[in-house]
Amino acid sequence: MTVHERAFPSPVVRLEQVDSTNAEGMRRASAGERGPLWITAERQTAGRGRSGRSWTQAEGNLAASLLFVPGCPPANLHHLALLTGVATHDAIDRVAAGSLSGLRLKWPNDILIARAKAGGILVETTAIDGTMIAVAGIGVNLASAPRLDDRPVARLGDFVAGITADQLVDTLDVAMRHWLDVWQGGDGFGLIRSAWLARCGPTGEPLSVNTGGDRLEGTFHGIDDSGALLLRAGDGSLRRLTYGDVSLAGAAGSPPKGRE
Repeated sequence: MTVHERAFPSPVVRLEQVDSTNAEGMRRASAGERGPLWITAERQTAGRGRSGRSWTQAEGNLAASLLFVPGCPPANLHHLALLTGVATHDAIDRVAAGSLSGLRLKWPNDILIARAKAGGILVETTAIDGTMIAVAGIGVNLASAPRLDDRPVARLGDFVAGITADQLVDTLDVAMRHWLDVWQGGDGFGLIRSAWLARCGPTGEPLSVNTGGDRLEGTFHGIDDSGALLLRAGDGSLRRLTYGDVSLAGAAGSPPKGRE
């Protein structure tokens, strides 16, 4: 069954400590669980981000993974990172009652407040006994923010008081179900794309992209119909990128100011 065909709300397994909520989701999938099922942890000992990066999970922050059957062709699985970003943005906005100025998305998987990273997304997929399984991992800085050498970071607690991980998971469940229903296994990706573009940074914003082999500089020109990043290079050419680590120009300074 897909995520929208199961009882609402989705059950939540709350753990005190785990290596990674995504890894736990995959273990449960291998044991026969098909979800939808949320797995949360107060602490992760081996949290992961994109490209195998470690992700520090401090107590009081959100570490959550949704295990589910996406019910889509394999070619559409890459949509899930952008979809999860839209859902996470909307869940944060809802628990903050729309008061969080500067909340935005950065391609492909970051949650920002202004230009500071407040969270990240890692979607992993696998086929088990002929069924495609997805685990959408979401980390959000609520009580504290891990220090990053190459970019500013932010925590929601500096802007909105009282948001808890449990509250955010409940709201994420509603948001994920909504956008998965809109997506319809890929048929509705145009609506996901439009929603993502409405929640991202401005066209023309300077940025650079590290693709692993090259570092490209230019300006942001949205995403195409498949979800790939469009970068306008200095020579005027438009580059289409399906992978890379995006840095905003001048974003290595101080994080945005919170409540006084």
